[in-house]
Amino acid sequence: MSNAKTIWGYRRENGRVGVRNHVVILPLDDISNAACEAVAAHIRGTIALPHAYGRLQFGEDLDLHFRTMIGTGSNPNVAACVVIGIEPVWTQKVVDGIAGTGKPVAGFSIEGNGDIATVAAASRKAKEFVHFASEKVRVECPLTDVWIAAKCGESDTTTGLASCPTVGNMYDKLVPHGLYGCFGETSELTGAEHLAAARAVSPEISAKFMKTWAAYQKDVIEAHKTSDLSDSQPTKGNIAGGLTTIEEKALGNLEKIGKQIKFVDVLQPAEAPARGAGLYFMDTSSAAAECCTLQAAAGYALHIFPTGQGNVIGNPIMPVIKVSGNPRTVRTMSEHIDVDVSGIIRREMTIDQAGDVLIDSIVRTANGRFTAAEALGHVEFVMTKLYRSA
Repeated sequence: MSNAKTIWGYRRENGRVGVRNHVVILPLDDISNAACEAVAAHIRGTIALPHAYGRLQFGEDLDLHFRTMIGTGSNPNVAACVVIGIEPVWTQKVVDGIAGTGKPVAGFSIEGNGDIATVAAASRKAKEFVHFASEKVRVECPLTDVWIAAKCGESDTTTGLASCPTVGNMYDKLVPHGLYGCFGETSELTGAEHLAAARAVSPEISAKFMKTWAAYQKDVIEAHKTSDLSDSQPTKGNIAGGLTTIEEKALGNLEKIGKQIKFVDVLQPAEAPARGAGLYFMDTSSAAAECCTLQAAAGYALHIFPTGQGNVIGNPIMPVIKVSGNPRTVRTMSEHIDVDVSGIIRREMTIDQAGDVLIDSIVRTANGRFTAAEALGHVEFVMTKLYRSA
């Protein structure tokens, strides 16, 4: 793989490269969803991101909320952002955070104004932002300037044998040339945590990974389980696909990080990588929509999603490329699959060839081709919450 591969992307004010050009209407809190959706309904070329949280959160949970909000608006696939919240102080905090990227952003608060006045004012600003975004022109950029995250879902035996190794092969080829990569799914590494820790770039990062993994085991799983992982891991779909234990699932999951590279740091949920190019582990849920939302908030512009049984997840701002090695899923759910690597299972394709096919799909998607999830309207945006609100 040559590091000379290029794509046509949007070079943002802070130098980051986006592959989409969204104008986002971002609600700070759950009670601002209606106003944001009204703006998006009025102004073509905008997208609202309704969610369920943002009121009476505190401490680490509130920090994560702000990190996710600011990171979402700051993602390089976002050209401009309108933030609407019930009150001005928290709204302005998100606006200020996004403004640090240099991109256009404006905030509006409903308290003392009401929905109608807020929607009117925000709609005028959103229209200005649409004009701004619509004049943005794609420029030639190195492929490795596009940050690429990965997660698997609805896994089965073919996931660990075909689609996850395909992702790992892609990372092995691109990360040495300067790509930022990301994997997560803390609970789904159970049983392979020692293998993951051994792939850290240093003893310090290995210990940081094990501390993160053990904290989830102690504070969440052991504290709340009824039996093992309480029918959550593996899922019913995983079991139907032949993965009877979390250890089997974890070993397949870990194939996504390739054979050669080491991960360079451990990130908190929605934390942006700060140690330069390389593969990162992020502490995330194994739930697809939550994980993708967190990775997009960390700045990742494109997502690779291996699936065996057939997961349909998408994300509103980060294109999700589906990869499957299951011949039945490719046949029965073809409208959801972007990259068919079932030839690996039939011994008609090598993992190395599959990695090249995936890289080609990444280039085409980065250049503007819609993914299956985009074409089908999958815009799952799901916030992660750490504990009960006050």
